Amino acid sequence: MWLRIWHGINALGIIVLIITGLSMQSGIDSGFIMSFDKAVDAHNISGIIVTLNYFLFLIGNLVTSNGKFYIVKPSAFIKRPIKQAKYYSWGMFHGESAPYPLSEKRKFNPLQKYFYILVMYLAVPGAIITGFALLFPELIIEKVYNLSGIFVTAVFHSIIGFVISIFLIIHLYVATIGKSPLENFKSILSGWHHIHHGKK
Repeated sequence: MWLRIWHGINALGIIVLIITGLSMQSGIDSGFIMSFDKAVDAHNISGIIVTLNYFLFLIGNLVTSNGKFYIVKPSAFIKRPIKQAKYYSWGMFHGESAPYPLSEKRKFNPLQKYFYILVMYLAVPGAIITGFALLFPELIIEKVYNLSGIFVTAVFHSIIGFVISIFLIIHLYVATIGKSPLENFKSILSGWHHIHHGKK
């Protein structure tokens, strides 16, 4: 239950951050979707909510069994995700069985696991740190190699936001892979996941 609540808040929060971020980056005084001032306020509030929610994710992974799904095993470190990538790009379109079907012991396939670790333990913390730095610019180093520290921080924040946006698009696409396009979205609400093995 806690994981579904976290996932829902995180998804909505990041979508708001992307929309407001695009609005602020548009360079239009009236805003891309909303006025610049309103976009800034909504972006800051959403950022704070996503940050607090991220701590729920960290604590949840420390005190529950969910953390084990983010542990990477050294065996077949490269081979396993490549095998999964081949399935996504070829196998599933030709009725092959998933090489790493989901189960109670395997929440993610190898490719998902690697991307989730990169996003949740590198990209999201990076977005949080740079975001709060921009929220309190007096904390930012004044100059970085003769460049404005605020400018460098803003660029990094935008790049990380772009990476997370691409991840979200891929995440939504992969979520449509199943018995039906909406099946995995229903499981987010119900907590029950249908295992789709495909055909040999």
